[in-house]
Amino acid sequence: MIRVRIDKADGVMTITLCEPPANTYSYEMMRELDAAVLEARMDPDVHVVVLTGDGDRFFCAGADIKTLTSVTTDYKYMFCLHANETLLRLENTPKLIIAAIAGHCVGGGLEVAMACDLRIARKGSGKCGLPEVKLGVLPGTGGTQRLVRIVGRSSAIKLMAEAELFDFDRALALGLVDEVVDLDPAAFRQHIQTYAQRFTAPNAAPKAIGFIKRAVVSGADMGLEQGLALERELQQRLFCGEDAKEGMAANLEKRPAKFKGL
Repeated sequence: MIRVRIDKADGVMTITLCEPPANTYSYEMMRELDAAVLEARMDPDVHVVVLTGDGDRFFCAGADIKTLTSVTTDYKYMFCLHANETLLRLENTPKLIIAAIAGHCVGGGLEVAMACDLRIARKGSGKCGLPEVKLGVLPGTGGTQRLVRIVGRSSAIKLMAEAELFDFDRALALGLVDEVVDLDPAAFRQHIQTYAQRFTAPNAAPKAIGFIKRAVVSGADMGLEQGLALERELQQRLFCGEDAKEGMAANLEKRPAKFKGL
């Protein structure tokens, strides 16, 4: 059974969570997602990753509650640990990761989306939120840590304590999603693919975008001097690459740059 589907086209890898009816994740799905992230990292032809859910009703409804009620507490701990490690691997991958959210994105599903770099939602397709407190638990796949970094301390505590579910327009106002588009499902998928290709070669310098991500993600948890040192090292690596030479030459020659991702 395939729980995570991979498609590649024009520099974009699309990773689709496939677990009907709500694309809930299990340990087995997380292992497949982990493998997909590693494949994206190691494939030089993949410049951007799109993460989405199968169908139009759910991006992801979080962890499979039925399974979690039938396993030991040790299993639950290891399950959460592996899920955290998988999303950290996703977050630390030096390639742009876009969450394409069509359908409900709640609980662990929102936690998965928050580990992505950009979140684009289809207007009116569902709700989002972190309602885990209604189960007597907390958002345990990074929700308490990533939400506060996105919306701030008091808003994060309020949203999790109240367990509110809200539409994507509200999510946009909170900064939880970066764009809400009013399109039908097929047009939404095409919009995401077209948008993702903006960040692939020859249109853009994907290695530079990946290094911007690394500087921001890693530097945010460093002191300023350490973050600046990281920035300098990443910049020097870019200076040694072909894309920086092409970008600067194109600027001086007043022509569009043709990047190679090198």
